Amino acid sequence: MNKLSWAEETASKILEKESAVAARNLGKIPYTAANGVFNDMSQQDICWWTNGFWAGLLWQLYGYQKEDIFRTAAEEIESKLDQNLMTAQGMDHDSGFRWLLTSVANYRLTGSAASRNRAILAANNLAGRFNLAGSFIRSWNDNGSGETAGWAIIDCMMNLPLLYWASEELKDPRFFQIAKSHADTVRQAFVRKDGSVCHIVAFDPVTGKRLHSLGGQGFAHGSAWTRGQSWAIYGFTLSYLHTKEARYLETAEQVVSYFLAHIPESGFLPVDFCQPVSCPWEDSTAAAIAACGLIELNKATGKEKYLTTAQWLLQTLARSRCSFSPETDQLLENGSAAYHDTSHNFPIIYGDYFFTEGILKLCEKETFLW
Repeated sequence: MNKLSWAEETASKILEKESAVAARNLGKIPYTAANGVFNDMSQQDICWWTNGFWAGLLWQLYGYQKEDIFRTAAEEIESKLDQNLMTAQGMDHDSGFRWLLTSVANYRLTGSAASRNRAILAANNLAGRFNLAGSFIRSWNDNGSGETAGWAIIDCMMNLPLLYWASEELKDPRFFQIAKSHADTVRQAFVRKDGSVCHIVAFDPVTGKRLHSLGGQGFAHGSAWTRGQSWAIYGFTLSYLHTKEARYLETAEQVVSYFLAHIPESGFLPVDFCQPVSCPWEDSTAAAIAACGLIELNKATGKEKYLTTAQWLLQTLARSRCSFSPETDQLLENGSAAYHDTSHNFPIIYGDYFFTEGILKLCEKETFLW
C-alpha cells in the first residue's frame, strides 16, 4: 500500500470514529480517558493547557469533511474557553495551544469575527509575557512570589505561531519580533551541541542572564525528554516556515539529527531517551508530534528521510497504539505527561490531535498550518 492510500484509509477510520465520539461527548473538553470514556476539563479546570486540542482535532476534521457535528462541538468548546480568557491567573504561555487551535481555526474556516477577536486577545496576552531583558516568553504563573518569573520552557516554541498569525492579521510587526526573539533565545539557551534540548531554563528575570536548566518533565537534569525534542523539531521548523530565517531550519535539523539517532528500532518512543533501558514507559504523543514536524521539515528541505521516518512513526502508532473503534473515546494510547508522574501509558488528547494532523498531512488534507 502506498503512502497516500494508507493515509487515506487511516483518515477514513478517524472520521468514522470521531463523528461518533464528538456526538456523545458534546460539551466536554477532554484531557484523558478512563475505560474508554473521556473526562471533562470544563468541569475540572477550564484553564488547563490542553483544552484546545480536542476542538483543534474537530476543526481539522471539519475542514476535511464538513460534518456539522465537528463544527458544533468545536464552537461549544471555544465558547467555554471564554472563562479562561477572562481569568488572569489562568492565562499563560500556552495561549497558542488553546486559541490557535480553536479561535484561529474557526476564523480561518468560517470567518467568525468573534473568533478573530478571541485570538487577538490571546495573542496580546502571550506577547505581554515577553521579558525584554532576557528576550524570552515567561512560562507558567506562580502564586505571586515571582519564583518562576524567569522560567521558560521548550514547549513554548509551539505557541509562537499564534504571534506570527497576529502579526500578519494585524499588520503589526511587534508580534513577529517577539516570536523571533524568543526563538533566538531558545536556540542559544536550550539546544545543546549534540542536538538534545533542555525542558526548562531559568533566567534572572531582572537582568535576563541565563542561570541554569532544570530537568522538568524528563528523566533528569541534562537528559533528553522526548516530547521536548518533538516540540523543538516542530517548533523550529514552524518558525522557519513563518520567517524564512535559515538559522531556525538549521536548528530544527540539529535537533532532528539527535532524535533520529536515538529512536528505538521498535519505533515506540520512551518518555526520555536517557531513561533506564528497563523502564517500560512510552510517550506515543512525542512520536505523533515529531511526525508532524518531520513532514514539514521534508517540505522545507526536500530530504526524503524525514518523510519516510514520519510515515514509519505514524504507521507504527496506527498498527499498535490506536483504538479506531467508535465505541471508545480515545484514539492514541500509551502517552505520558512526565517521567516522574505516577501514571504512564495512558491516552492524552494532544496525542489524538497530532496523530490526526499527521495523517491529514500525509493525505495533503490538513485544514491549516500552525
